[in-house]
Amino acid sequence: MPKNSKVSQHEHTTEHVTESVADLLTHQEPIHYNSSCLNAGGIPGKKIVLNTPVNDGRPAWNSKLQYILAQVGFSVGLGNVWRFPYLCQKNGGGAYLVPYFILLIVIGVPLFFLELAVGQKIRRGSIGVWNYVCPRLGGIGVSSLMVCGFVGLYYNVIIGWSIFYFFQSFQYPLPWAECPIRRNGSLASVEPECEKSSATTYFWYRQTLNTTSTIADSGGLNIKMTLSLLVAWIMVCLAVIRGIASSGKVMYFSSLFPYVVLFCFLVRGLLLKGSVDGITHMFTPKLEKMLEPQVWREAATQVFFALGLGFGGVIAFSSYNKIDNNCHFDAVLVSFINFFTSILATLVVFAVLGFKANLMCEKCVIENAEKILGYLNSNVLSHDLIPSHVNFSKMSLVDYAEMYGVIRTVKEGSFDRLGLDPCLLEDELNKSVQGTGLAFIAFTEAMTHFPASPFWSVMFFFMLINLGLGSMIGTMTGITTPVLDTYKVQKELFTVCCCILAFFCGLLFVQRSGNYFVTMFDDYSAGLPLTIVVLLENVSVAWIYGTKRFMQELEDMLGFRPCSFYFYMWKYVSPCCLMVLITATVVEMVISPPGYNAWVEELVSQSIEFEFIFVVRHFNLLSDGSNKLSVTYGKGLKEISNLEEVDETRSILGKNPGETPSPKAPPGTYLGTNPRENPHSLSPNSCYGTSYQNVISPTSPDSDS
Repeated sequence: MPKNSKVSQHEHTTEHVTESVADLLTHQEPIHYNSSCLNAGGIPGKKIVLNTPVNDGRPAWNSKLQYILAQVGFSVGLGNVWRFPYLCQKNGGGAYLVPYFILLIVIGVPLFFLELAVGQKIRRGSIGVWNYVCPRLGGIGVSSLMVCGFVGLYYNVIIGWSIFYFFQSFQYPLPWAECPIRRNGSLASVEPECEKSSATTYFWYRQTLNTTSTIADSGGLNIKMTLSLLVAWIMVCLAVIRGIASSGKVMYFSSLFPYVVLFCFLVRGLLLKGSVDGITHMFTPKLEKMLEPQVWREAATQVFFALGLGFGGVIAFSSYNKIDNNCHFDAVLVSFINFFTSILATLVVFAVLGFKANLMCEKCVIENAEKILGYLNSNVLSHDLIPSHVNFSKMSLVDYAEMYGVIRTVKEGSFDRLGLDPCLLEDELNKSVQGTGLAFIAFTEAMTHFPASPFWSVMFFFMLINLGLGSMIGTMTGITTPVLDTYKVQKELFTVCCCILAFFCGLLFVQRSGNYFVTMFDDYSAGLPLTIVVLLENVSVAWIYGTKRFMQELEDMLGFRPCSFYFYMWKYVSPCCLMVLITATVVEMVISPPGYNAWVEELVSQSIEFEFIFVVRHFNLLSDGSNKLSVTYGKGLKEISNLEEVDETRSILGKNPGETPSPKAPPGTYLGTNPRENPHSLSPNSCYGTSYQNVISPTSPDSDS
């Protein structure tokens, strides 16, 4: 920074003093914060006009494209791929897009614009920005930095999981395509734990995570996941070690490559049988859903976290811009790129899930046709009930639906005893999947049926790595930039120390029970705190500093005055929406007890409630007299699968059960719970729009028998 800048103040005149932001923040000449033009408590008539020099020694983006890609890479993350499609399907299909788009305009764009503007104007990270607006508001930046730290710890674990699957994908057949076989001499049998669930589910919970049955049992470190986490942190460190000089170059690839993969998957998905059914189901609007408050709350939450508001990354990236950059254009552009990316990801996801739903229905038709043949041969059913054109050797969904309807009508009194399923495509498509259930189970299982499946698997997980890396770069920048602006420390050394410390703290999440901690942190460490941070940012600018004054500052900076729409959004609408969102989130946390879905080897899955006090006691921070973690197993679990059926993957592939002996699982084993039926299921509203629940439920394609 220039060392020869001086402050010239004429005490006996009314002339304004020209001063640079750099001088104010480095305190070349002492000046009280009260005289700052950005200070809400400035004295009228003695306002200092800021004139930021073109070159104040701060690093700058090499090009506007590099900056836009950085903002896109930060805002477009895993939530766009595995959270938005789930919310869209859950909340009315195409009808969900209406509240989402409205809230994007009302909350998303104005608040995104606000963060871009303050970062660009003051040219500092989150701590420096709010300290400069008013020293009493410095805690906003500190809170933002702390939340970034918590999020970065567990979010990089997701990248580690993707790295592990990426390297596992270089095999044919894919290691999760079939259940492992136990051999005892000349006898061979399927792994019982895998037989109770499915090949992809078993590979995820047992061979990848090797998860314990409860959060109380750490199980020690998972070496494979520990090494994957180490690789993830090395990648992040190399990407951010030189600030925007290194991260800007990484963004050229990490921001653009996911779009290449999504378009490739979209083309491939549209060529699959049943893909159109999935897309049609996705965008068929259920307009009555728009009247439900829950839909609007979840849409607001998704808008809020999809843009990365409150993390400090948006402010940090914009602080490296030129002072006259058109940040209003940037806010609108990045917001709508984010929105259209979510739509593109939704098309891809439901094209593939439509393909999988058709496979499941064909399997259902084959199994139920065999039951009907058995009833015909045993004279339980009359041959007259079967339409003449029905061919049992090649029965279509339409033929089966017709035959099912006739039998149900004629045998109305005793139909339930026949045990026939309707095999409706709609039912398969209504099974919601999100988070790890989508990425590491449903989508992974579907790819095993693609020609050249290892290629598509490599592409998919490489895409997840890049999506996660872009978000992590923004998160780490939100941590390093405020600290480097505030303290004179060496950038490279500080970045390396942060990554090393984060890796060791992240070992909590790569224990065998680490998956449960990821769920807990994702649900509670960022959602509510970030919403409060952004509300305070909004109130600080709109009510403490003053919206009119802020609009005037924007006009001086941009060369034009933003439309009055933003005035009313910042002043009234956005704060009200944020307060409603905070209230609704708190109410939901009170109504819905915290919990997690555990993988129990004997039962395959179990829903467990826990109180935070149990975790505290588990770490001996509070004695309960027994030193044992108390857990309550959820009641009323719904049996959703006939465990005597053969593994769905082998059935889809057309193999006969006899080719691989399949021991029958004991009846009464439960595979999971339906979040909509179980009052103890989590309803995650997490940062980045992600949800990493360990669920094997009716919403998972791996429990669709």
